[in-house]
Amino acid sequence: MLYPQTNRCRTVIDLSGFWEIRIDAESSGEDKQWQNGFSADAVIGVPGSWNEQLSELGLMNYVGKVWFQKRFSVPNAFNHSQVMLRFGSADFHARVWLNGAFIGENIGGYLPFEFEINRHLLWDQENLLIVCIDNTLTHGTIPQGVTCEDYQSFQLQRHQTYPPTVFDFFAYGGIHRPVKLTALHRCHLENIFIETHIQGTDGRIEFRADFSECSESLRVDVALWAENDVIARVQHKLKGSIHEGRFDIPHGQFWSPDHPYLYRLQFELYQDDRLIDEYRLPVGVREIELKERQMLLNGEPVFLKGFGKHEDFAVLGKGLSHPLIAKDFQLLKWIGANSFRTSHYPYAEEVLQMADRMGYLIIVEVPAVSLNLRFVSETTLQNHKRAIDRVIERDRNHPSVIAWSLGNEPGIWGEAESNSTTADQYWAEVFAFAKQLDQTRPFTLPTFPKWQDRDLVYKYCDFLSINRYWGWYEIPGEIDKAGEMLREELKQLFETYHKPILVSEFGADAIEGLHATYAQLFTEEYQTALIEKYFSVIESLPFTIGEHIWNFADFRTAQHFRRVVLNRKGVFNRQREPKSAAFAVREHWKKVK
Repeated sequence: MLYPQTNRCRTVIDLSGFWEIRIDAESSGEDKQWQNGFSADAVIGVPGSWNEQLSELGLMNYVGKVWFQKRFSVPNAFNHSQVMLRFGSADFHARVWLNGAFIGENIGGYLPFEFEINRHLLWDQENLLIVCIDNTLTHGTIPQGVTCEDYQSFQLQRHQTYPPTVFDFFAYGGIHRPVKLTALHRCHLENIFIETHIQGTDGRIEFRADFSECSESLRVDVALWAENDVIARVQHKLKGSIHEGRFDIPHGQFWSPDHPYLYRLQFELYQDDRLIDEYRLPVGVREIELKERQMLLNGEPVFLKGFGKHEDFAVLGKGLSHPLIAKDFQLLKWIGANSFRTSHYPYAEEVLQMADRMGYLIIVEVPAVSLNLRFVSETTLQNHKRAIDRVIERDRNHPSVIAWSLGNEPGIWGEAESNSTTADQYWAEVFAFAKQLDQTRPFTLPTFPKWQDRDLVYKYCDFLSINRYWGWYEIPGEIDKAGEMLREELKQLFETYHKPILVSEFGADAIEGLHATYAQLFTEEYQTALIEKYFSVIESLPFTIGEHIWNFADFRTAQHFRRVVLNRKGVFNRQREPKSAAFAVREHWKKVK
């Protein structure tokens, strides 16, 4: 599924803006025929979460169904095109109707889905688009849901949140990324798959282009652009629906954080010398590999300096905001970071586009966060694999994406099933499935301390990722001892598995303006000192490949007595203002190459 693009042959209409909603707390809207239209409770901004945006309507902690409706018209020119309706994401279950006709549904959040809508469109009057979104999660969904009874069964009532969640971020509901109409020729390019390789000073781009089924004899032209010049071009008759090819680039320019150079592939589809479709794809030529305890980018060692992040901001919730993306990348540049992980789900495509342009190294994470192996079923497994498939298909062409994370902190409740033969089979199948989809990037999965060096996922990871909070959740207040514990565990893990290690989370909550002259939790000084201690340990060991602070910025969580509205481990607050730690990190990372 290609990202929507307006060009000579494609037209995109963005349906973002104000929509009408109706709350369906009794889950009776479909029986009441709301799919044919409804009287609205309120107006909502799309993209955006309903929670903070409409908290006055009781939606802050609402879990259930909300109906959305939007009226739109299409230009007459669309009448001769194939029209696709595309949602960038809707969390977590969406059912869609157009002019009263059911056109499809999508299960799972954070990823795009689309439908062809020609036969349901009205050309001479307004169209009515209805979407029912349900943010309820279950044991079979990815991410998983949790109930009050689950907390009781584990005797973990003190861990219970409101609304109940198994993960430590807010389960926002809504249409979180743009809704777009795309008009294109019925014979068109459907997908592109890119691989790049480097041999000495020469580069190579291999591509596969998938086309819709067309009976006509068509010609495909593929041009490789460098800046404003075409440096190579190939032309072929299209046979079937797949076209493969390659470009060799003598003395190529290679993509890296210091030089994020992007070539451009331009695909053109001709019918009897008439252009009927085109698509332009930025391409960064680069290679990533693990070798001799190091991560290598284009054959050179790279050390990951960065963060775990969240798509989270006041009022917007998880709604896409171009200004916020631009701000965050400027702060990443200011502080000296070169990377981040899309914890704990795939971020908007626009985030990766910015990372490509600015030269940031991204670990993209599948939304299998805090997976409870007691509750997994065949449904859970299939949803997990489906999410992996969709994430890799969407993001594999981005040079900024250097690794895949297949989840985060499984077995966090300490259930015995997480260290069982059944769990081992589950992870073996998940990793094997993922590695069939992409052989060009390494795979990992961040863990927490419960299972120490016995965590089952380690043997399947290409590099280890560990989330550790010595000095915060464990042995709080004892910074020196925290450093010792971290050092010993890192050494033990490497001795056991002989794989490079990324410390993918570490940090401490800090409330801006709270200070102390001694080691006091929640002060800005404590957060700074603990981060600096972790830096000293991580950077002293030859098998570590990076340090990702948790977190880039404060973010909302479900309600719990551990959280004062937000998780406050950000080195920036939720408004992106720096805490003391941000300045210390900036000074330190200036010295770390």
